[in-house]
Amino acid sequence: MTDAPSQFRELPSPLPEGERVLWQGKPTYKGLAIRSFHMRAVAIYFALLFVWKVWSNGANGQSIWEASASASIVLIPAIGGLALLAFLAYLFRRASCYTITSKRVLIQTGVALPITLNIPLGKIANADLNNHRDGSGDIPLRIIDTKRTSYVLLWPHIRPWRLREPEPMMLSVPEADKVAATLIEAVKAQLDSSAVSLVQTATSGPKEGPLSTATAVA
Repeated sequence: MTDAPSQFRELPSPLPEGERVLWQGKPTYKGLAIRSFHMRAVAIYFALLFVWKVWSNGANGQSIWEASASASIVLIPAIGGLALLAFLAYLFRRASCYTITSKRVLIQTGVALPITLNIPLGKIANADLNNHRDGSGDIPLRIIDTKRTSYVLLWPHIRPWRLREPEPMMLSVPEADKVAATLIEAVKAQLDSSAVSLVQTATSGPKEGPLSTATAVA
């Protein structure tokens, strides 16, 4: 955690008084390239295609060198495709930014059309953590109101295959355990402060409202 806003990427608008940035980061390049743009799977596909071409040419009577030279034509689309995916992963990482404040989570994305998803902490119903071997992790957020969540516009910052109830996701964040802990603390602090405010309002007014309703609204 830090309170030095100058270290952070510029937000769409200044934070209101009393709100502060708790954490800010972006997806790891490796996570985007491998898990979102599937570069490893594409590389394996072309490698298998190359081996099959060599075997097929060898079965037709060509020597191993002739078969390899003939099959090397496969390397042209392979290199071009992988280079394109690598460039797209770079662009998406550059355009992406996750911010956790004391009041909300912001997901900034969009290469051609920058957009920002603003998720108040009180709207987060649940948060999962999926760790990866490289130390990064995905943190999908199940929010109470999904009407404004677009699977297409938020991709790849969205939980895969949740089309009917999209879940925004902080994708491949470094030190995901620490980020998840920061998010949990922020949500708890926000809910506790809301409860205190509601209790004070209820006790100062002429009538005391139902506690269950107040808790649900918070």
